[in-house]
Amino acid sequence: MSDADVPYRFFRARVTAIADVTPSFRRFTFGGEDLAEYGDPGLDQRVKIVFPTRTLGLDAMPTGDDWYAQWRELPEERRLPFRTYTTRYVRNHVSEVDVDMVSHDVIGPASDWIARAAVGDEVLIFAPTVAHSGVSFGIDFVPPARVDAILLAGDETAAPAIAAILEQLPREARGVVAVELPHADDAAYLPRHPGFEYRIGARADGERHAHLVESVTDAAATLAPAGAGADVEEVDIDTDILWEVPRTAKGGAALKSARLYAWLAGEAGAIKSLRRHLVAERGVDRRAVAFMGYWRLGRAEN
Repeated sequence: MSDADVPYRFFRARVTAIADVTPSFRRFTFGGEDLAEYGDPGLDQRVKIVFPTRTLGLDAMPTGDDWYAQWRELPEERRLPFRTYTTRYVRNHVSEVDVDMVSHDVIGPASDWIARAAVGDEVLIFAPTVAHSGVSFGIDFVPPARVDAILLAGDETAAPAIAAILEQLPREARGVVAVELPHADDAAYLPRHPGFEYRIGARADGERHAHLVESVTDAAATLAPAGAGADVEEVDIDTDILWEVPRTAKGGAALKSARLYAWLAGEAGAIKSLRRHLVAERGVDRRAVAFMGYWRLGRAEN
């Protein structure tokens, strides 16, 4: 199989521009001839970015077909860190890709790189290629063909994906955006869609998730009047991955139609609570709720 036929691979890219879009969101523009082959399936397409560290360069990262297994076999001190992000914009004609990252206090290797990165620095991006066709399992926004309302909810880590979804939804789409952000000025980050109500709030000191939980609870009361709740298996977020995107065997939407489709992403503890409220307490069909625990309080994750 030639490179032109590979649906996913690693791209080596260098930083060509850095812009602080809001107090918490820093946009990195990556360039390099290789990015002419970078794929753009759209919506909330997930990619993985591998960061060099102060002691390891990018050549330390396995990049073959079994790269993840090889990475896991390395001693911990020889593993390059990688994190999951959303492709924000792709400009193949000039070999450029934009990725928005949350800028905050340095608490790990990714935030360390974000804080000190400069034009010319390089990363590896594991992403689709232009040869990619059909269903992308890196896209988690998979609503039914017919849906009355859409609920997009999350914290700052979900904001880039929510922004990409909002920009690509048709104008006739309707729903609610519920997002909790670090600063009031971060609200400008999210693009406006004429069919959506926005419930965006800044995080109060010591009250993480309070705005998000309240906003989703209020929105659900209108979008999903209480029905017969369903049993929800409890996921141990300390040991298991909190991630479920209802799909058919071929990767399409699990339902043909639904009154409400909910897309929830962010810190695993909050997302677990929101999913329980929607499915177990309000009776939303679990096949119409996609939930992704992007991260866990107090834990760095690859």
